[in-house]
Amino acid sequence: MKKILVANRGEIALRVMRSAREMGIKTVAVFSEADRNALFVRYADEAVCIGPPPSSQSYLRGDKIIEVCRQLNVDAIHPGYGFLSENADFARKVRAAGLIFIGPSPESMDMMGDKLSAKATAKKFKVPMIPGSDGAISDVNEAIKVAREVGFPLLIKASAGGGGKGMRLVEREEDIEEQMKLAVSEAISAFGNGAVFIERYASGPRHIEIQLLADNHGNCVYLFERECSIQRRHQKVIEEAPSCVLTPELREAMGKCAVDVAKACNYSGAGTVEFLVDDKLNFYFLEMNTRLQVEHPVSEFITGLDLVKEQIKVARNEKLSFTQQDLKINGHALEVRVCAEDPANNFLPDIGKLLVYKTPSGPGVRVDDSFEEGMDIPIYYDPMISKLIVHGKNRTEAIEKMLRAIDDYRIVGVETTLEFCKFVLNHEAFVSGKFDTGFIKKHFTPDVLTTPQNMELEEVAVLAGILAFNDSATKSGSASADGVKKSKWKENRLN
Repeated sequence: MKKILVANRGEIALRVMRSAREMGIKTVAVFSEADRNALFVRYADEAVCIGPPPSSQSYLRGDKIIEVCRQLNVDAIHPGYGFLSENADFARKVRAAGLIFIGPSPESMDMMGDKLSAKATAKKFKVPMIPGSDGAISDVNEAIKVAREVGFPLLIKASAGGGGKGMRLVEREEDIEEQMKLAVSEAISAFGNGAVFIERYASGPRHIEIQLLADNHGNCVYLFERECSIQRRHQKVIEEAPSCVLTPELREAMGKCAVDVAKACNYSGAGTVEFLVDDKLNFYFLEMNTRLQVEHPVSEFITGLDLVKEQIKVARNEKLSFTQQDLKINGHALEVRVCAEDPANNFLPDIGKLLVYKTPSGPGVRVDDSFEEGMDIPIYYDPMISKLIVHGKNRTEAIEKMLRAIDDYRIVGVETTLEFCKFVLNHEAFVSGKFDTGFIKKHFTPDVLTTPQNMELEEVAVLAGILAFNDSATKSGSASADGVKKSKWKENRLN
């Protein structure tokens, strides 16, 4: 494997390319017109523009991506996460073109990509399940019948996809019909599949997931767990490893269940099995993600492994170089997603220019991003600017280090989730470990972020940022009209 194309953008594309370069592998970036000046494009050995900004005309064009591979003699494709990463049809086309897909087989994706299929597969291995419907439900009367058996509150969930789309909380029987229609409509819009099912809504739930690695020779290990319960709109904001509530016995039991799920679908590569853990520490299977997760760096910190390198090794048909007994938890890691969102306005996405952008540093501090000062936040994609990850010898040290890193992070020009993350990390419920997926609903109100002092500091920072940016743009002879330096890489363009 001498050359890899990264079929993605932003921080994950750059993160994959760095590991590939360390392995002596050349990289190819594909990009939309909106990402022409992005860092990942400049970092790659070769870069090809594949279309206009909308994902449907660029990053989701599997045919164009495969054509780039043919033109540039690429050996393998790394899909990152999102976009085509869990698209079984794309994986089949990649293999049919004689290329290596750095991920699981299309057959594994098919079995685990649909939540109902995944639940049926896991059930064969007696993995604990949340009470609910056995399959998809399309009839309202049938839904009411199942709801009475399951009990309220309950969730109506889309069978395809994730990210909280097509998911509705129902607390009363009379709301089932309306919420079911909304869930089906949203599922069709997001995934092209309107199948929904019913699950009991667990009280005080925590979202805990198990990281897996499996090779093509029957070996599979779990890299412990990640706590992902701090969420907004069913999407994660803060993750940590390990979880502060799991005992060694519970960790082992969940790990073995996750391995059973992987073996049930003949899985290979990096994957994640997600569980719901209730307030009595009972755990239930949710789904399997057949790709690298956004929050994978916290698992890398506590295990000392590079998951992207491990993915590439598995794709080269190498055996895992370690066993379950070789793996140990080293310290504690935290990750916050730095998103261009306004927490004071229901976390709505924000757009604009990064007038000031200074990342934190120091021992045990890592920033995965693909932005620099002066760049615009595109309106076409996920609003995540970066992932800020820290590692400490224990949870207390990790929290203290993260708070320092957040204070050292300087972003002016867009609203971000940094202050919200700082609020969470300082909150007694988080510090004590007594929290669940309802943290925001229980503890957060926008007024905690909008103090006069914060507003005054922001105004000063904005003014300073504008002056500094305009000054650097004026002095730089290589700057373009909008102050962004021209890149030096030679662009290829696929027509």
